[in-house]
This record gives sequence, C-alpha cells and structure tokens, in this order.
Amino acid sequence: MSTKVVEVKTLKVGKYVVLDGEASKIVNIQTSSPGKHGAAKARVDAIGIFDNQKRNLVKPVDAKIEVPIIDKRTAQVLALMGSDVQLMDLETYETFEVPIPDDLRDKLVEGAEVGYIVAMGNKKLMRIKG
Repeated sequence: MSTKVVEVKTLKVGKYVVLDGEASKIVNIQTSSPGKHGAAKARVDAIGIFDNQKRNLVKPVDAKIEVPIIDKRTAQVLALMGSDVQLMDLETYETFEVPIPDDLRDKLVEGAEVGYIVAMGNKKLMRIKG
C-alpha cells in the first residue's frame, strides 16, 4: 500500500485519508476544544473515492493516521465498452479498463485525453481534458 502517516491535526477538507482500508476524500472536519482532563478531538467525515461510501472518524488531534499517496495521470481513450472504458497511459503506454463515472458517461469519446488517479492499487477516471 502506498500510504504515509500524518497527524490528524494536519488534515484539511478536500484532501485524502485512509478510513477502513479505503482511500477517502475529506468533506468535513470538526474539532472540539480540550476539556479539563482530555485532549482536543477531531471528527472527520469522508467519502470513499472508489466506492462512494460515507465514513466517519473521531480521534485526538495528535493521533497518527494514514494518508494515501495519490498519483494523478493522463490517458487516452482507446475504446468504449458499455459501462467500462479502455484507457492507455500516455507515459507508460500501459492499457487498462476502468468503469465510467455517471457524470462522464455521455461526454466520453474515443481518442479523447482524460485524467485519472491511482491510489492504493485502484484506478478511477476523474475528468476529460480540454
């Protein structure tokens, strides 16, 4: 797994975190002030990048947590195959298939350049370039 460890207090909305073994995008962070005998706590709400599941986490702000290393890449659409699309990476020329997100389904055409991400061994189509 390609992750690194950071403290909870360094997390920001829009960044990524590993919750329940899944890479997730942070949508909300709330911190409580420290009490008389306790440490400040952070409540992190995130949505899974690959499965769209909502996940929550409550930990002290000085606790350690894993953050996925996200690799943003460019590919070319080779073929549209129903609910999947075949892509070729423009740096390594590797070909692979990924599911088409609902918001890009009718905009995707063969030969177009697209942006995708690789995180923790999974790939996801993110946007159409240009």
